[in-house]
Amino acid sequence: MKKIPEPTIDRLSIYLRCLSTLEKEGVETISSQELAARFNLHSAQIRKDLAQFGEFGVRGTGYHVKRLRSCIERILGLDVPRNIGVIGAGNLGRAIADYEGFLETNFTVAALFDNDPAKIGLKTKLGVQIYDVTDLKQVIKDKSLDIIVLALPATVAQQVLDQVVEAGIKAVLSFAPTQLNVPEDVKLKVVDLTVSLDTLSQSLVAHRLEENLLVTDLDP
Repeated sequence: MKKIPEPTIDRLSIYLRCLSTLEKEGVETISSQELAARFNLHSAQIRKDLAQFGEFGVRGTGYHVKRLRSCIERILGLDVPRNIGVIGAGNLGRAIADYEGFLETNFTVAALFDNDPAKIGLKTKLGVQIYDVTDLKQVIKDKSLDIIVLALPATVAQQVLDQVVEAGIKAVLSFAPTQLNVPEDVKLKVVDLTVSLDTLSQSLVAHRLEENLLVTDLDP
């Protein structure tokens, strides 16, 4: 398969969720215009994105909801089970392990890791066992883990990430607020809440400046 631009992948994921909602409602077919209007999307962008992978629509009918959903699942690799390992059994790591939103997806948190002897051997609310992080490589093999989530302090994130890569993992999601390095064949996504909040904060500053300028313009 050709390399898909990340913004396109993000939109395909959104389309998939919209189609899943429609399928649950019993909708069998829908046009790009109807899909866009229903979920605040852009019909031209929908057609452009889907056209990269073939012809899915039928003139005068639109898209067959169930068939299109299945096609997008295959494109995104969601037609096979994906086992997740979470490193860091603190509040964030446990919350991810017990996230009930995974229950209706192909994602399963199969292992949680930590270096605290008091936590090793315990299980989370949903029954995910906590393993010693020193057993990382063996557990990755035994549990057939596909994706690793780093819920770690920034100070140890790179060191642990290197061990993850050495163990053969090719997909990593990190919540560690730091710059990380991986080989070209490893996909790394970083969720930095501080950066996101900084962006929101700046938007408030810009909004305030616009308000002040408007007041100045109206002031006689």
